Amino acid sequence: MLAKVLLSLFLWLRFAAGQDTPEPGAQPPISSAEGDLLFLLDSSASVSHYEFSKVKEFMWDLLHPFTFGPRDVQTSIIHISTTPTMEFPFDQYLSSGTVRKAIRDTRQLMGDTNTGKALSYAKEKLFSGEAGARPGVPKVLVWVTDGFSTDDISEPMQLLKDMGVTVFIVSTGRGNFLELSAAASQPSDKHLHFVDVDDLPIITKELRDGILGVMRATRLHATDVTSSSFRLVWPRLLSQDSGYYSLEYGPSAEPARRSTQQLPAALGSLVLSHLAPETTYEVALTPESNVHYFPTQTTSVTTLPEEISPVQVLISDSGPRSFHVSWAPVLDSVASYQVLYGPLPGNSVKVLQVDGRHNSTVVKHLAPNTTYLVTVTAIYRSGKEKSLSAKACTQEEGSRVRHLRFEEVGADSLRASWDPAEGAVRGYRVRCRRRSGRSSALSVAAQVHSVLLSDLPRGSSGSVCVQPVYSHRPGSTLCRTVRRQPATEAQGYGHGERHRLQ
Repeated sequence: MLAKVLLSLFLWLRFAAGQDTPEPGAQPPISSAEGDLLFLLDSSASVSHYEFSKVKEFMWDLLHPFTFGPRDVQTSIIHISTTPTMEFPFDQYLSSGTVRKAIRDTRQLMGDTNTGKALSYAKEKLFSGEAGARPGVPKVLVWVTDGFSTDDISEPMQLLKDMGVTVFIVSTGRGNFLELSAAASQPSDKHLHFVDVDDLPIITKELRDGILGVMRATRLHATDVTSSSFRLVWPRLLSQDSGYYSLEYGPSAEPARRSTQQLPAALGSLVLSHLAPETTYEVALTPESNVHYFPTQTTSVTTLPEEISPVQVLISDSGPRSFHVSWAPVLDSVASYQVLYGPLPGNSVKVLQVDGRHNSTVVKHLAPNTTYLVTVTAIYRSGKEKSLSAKACTQEEGSRVRHLRFEEVGADSLRASWDPAEGAVRGYRVRCRRRSGRSSALSVAAQVHSVLLSDLPRGSSGSVCVQPVYSHRPGSTLCRTVRRQPATEAQGYGHGERHRLQ
């Protein structure tokens, strides 16, 4: 009888395990794609070992149906860290087996999240013969991020897109939606994915199909299509001194409005702007060479329906006397924005004027601990107006803890202490995110200004954040990274406290 019960339990557990972790279905091989695919991999200390390993699994799931080779897909990895590093050149691994092993052997570097540096480095490598990159093939960048960067990404990312690189972004954290939307190729809903690291398989097929759409377009084609612009991308057929390109484009229904441009031989992409919404444009690109004959390449592109701005207003970086307001999207058809703000309740309203090319501003000289109504109005060149409102709350004066510090107290413990925040603090929330191991959180009373952190052995690292809690809202969080020296370099021990974070 007992044997039957155990057998039934075993079979049930096998069935349950199969239900929870289904095997991915076999993918048919893909042999009709050609391009250089670069992964920008967050290898910094802000990513846990578990998250890093899940991202590596995702990369291989994304890649394994592709055919690799000098006339097919080539891939590489650049690490985001204090200093960017290329894991291997594009032309080093040209079979599924070697690519899989190279990804499996990739190790996390730790360090800072200097994404801007990594993007500038990627711009060099994507067009470098020494790095195995090929001229005249589509270039795709897949940036997998937890949403944070310690340096600016906007300028190096724009330079990459200006060179014809298609950018896909996968955010596994709480990144700034507006910043990442601007960084990804357009439309952002096709090139930007927000997903938890455990749910990455959900987006694998959609992302792979997006990459395929770029790599199969080896002729003149359009990307980043909006209601008033699109980017033309073409393979580089001419050398610097061998000729130029003749570009002709215009609305299909109005041949008399066709425009012509002469473009330098080194160019591989161009943005056409100030176009009419919901209009089909015929485009012809002729390589004019004094060495070889190249046929004219043509394509048709239909702009999207007229967009409306703003469709989203976000409040961030709230302090006692200021906050940051941002909105999206930014459109060529908008001449300027007006930001109206005033306290609730109340009838006092002030106005800020913002240039139509910008999508954010800082509202200053506010009252602490006050709720404001913020209205962003887009003023179109046509005279139309569109408004959207949001509420914003300033914090209490001095609502941030100060001087977060650490003290060794044992082989696997240390004490975190801080100076109290100002105002009517009701308590503090303390969070510890360990690089290896589980994260933890603790709430303490307002009069407590230190906690004991355990499960932090010498040689390990993590981040500790302390946030004051007020009656109506939490205050600003102060975070610091803690890195414990190895045992041979450690100092003496101290005594513990009764408040322990495990």
